[in-house]
Amino acid sequence: MPVRAILHIDMDAFYAAVEVLDDPSLRGKPVIVGGTPEGRGVVTAASYEARAYGVRSAMSAARAVKLCPDGIFLRGRMKRYVAISRRIRAIFLDYTPLVEPLSIDEAFLDVTGCRRLFGSGPRIGRAIKAQIAGEIGLTASVGVAKNKFLAKLASDLDKPDGFVVVPDDVPAFLAPLPVSRIWGVGKKTEAVLARAGIRTIGALQAIDRDALIKRFGDHAGHLHDLAYGRDERSVVTSYGAKSIGHETTFSEDIADGDRLRDRLDRLAGQVARRLRRHGRLARTVSLKARYADFSTVSRSLTLPEATDSTALIRDTARQLLLEKLGRRGRALRLIGVSVSNLCHPDDGPRELFPDTDVARDRQLDQVMDRVNEKFGDLLRRGTPSRRQE
Repeated sequence: MPVRAILHIDMDAFYAAVEVLDDPSLRGKPVIVGGTPEGRGVVTAASYEARAYGVRSAMSAARAVKLCPDGIFLRGRMKRYVAISRRIRAIFLDYTPLVEPLSIDEAFLDVTGCRRLFGSGPRIGRAIKAQIAGEIGLTASVGVAKNKFLAKLASDLDKPDGFVVVPDDVPAFLAPLPVSRIWGVGKKTEAVLARAGIRTIGALQAIDRDALIKRFGDHAGHLHDLAYGRDERSVVTSYGAKSIGHETTFSEDIADGDRLRDRLDRLAGQVARRLRRHGRLARTVSLKARYADFSTVSRSLTLPEATDSTALIRDTARQLLLEKLGRRGRALRLIGVSVSNLCHPDDGPRELFPDTDVARDRQLDQVMDRVNEKFGDLLRRGTPSRRQE
């Protein structure tokens, strides 16, 4: 069986880059997309100039203003970003039908069967990178490897405008990197491993796999496999449903913010419950609102990590409602919540030592699911357990 050739292509600061593409006067300036200078909303994207000040996606706009007072804050234009994303996707499909989108701005490509037509994996990666730059005017970072884990890791090593090919000696390539480069090693897991003297992937490689599992649990075996670059997952072109959503049309138009939030919370809870029932996570939360005159608007926010949390989906939907309507909005006749960019839990990072609040939140969701499935929609989440920064 031939060695696979997998690409991970990640657009650089995508939303902000599109804004610069459309307005070249923004080039070289700290562009922040999503929030407002008044500190309302959250950051959905930041140019690398803004990131130099510490601005990151999902950060509150209020905090972003404090970190980068000279930042240029722009409202997101999702239709424009989707249009550009479709052009990029069309370029991918020129080379291979095996494209697995992870979000609007990144995807895995399996080009194993295309090498006779287009050359080696690195050659295909460079061709796609050049075509995106030439036809669209944006830069992408590309990782080339024999599996998905390595390709995604590689694409993040030399951003922006990076191109990294993982060599044949994978353990040697990975050894000097910090353990935080491994999926499933977040800040908490990194700290626990550091206390055990494990700070690099090489240090993790040096520990016997069985001893690691005995000390840290079964999932540590998965981390040990990744430390050696082992990942057998295939590039999956479809997960079936592309989105999950619920909407409701009111018997009479509603303008009261509290009543709208109450309906919104119910919808978000239903969406999150369906996600968990189908064993999926989602990265993008969308709000749909229809006014009394039948005009309809929608807003979306892509989260840093995929989730099935009722609280996080609800809080994000509330934020979108506030951004769109303000505290005193026009009356609505319909409201809807949906999630997209769906993935399997195994396709993303799993913390060896998950945050206790997150774990408690997940357990509560599961308990409420069991009660609601047995007795009807009796229980709902109360005050948000956490908010996005």
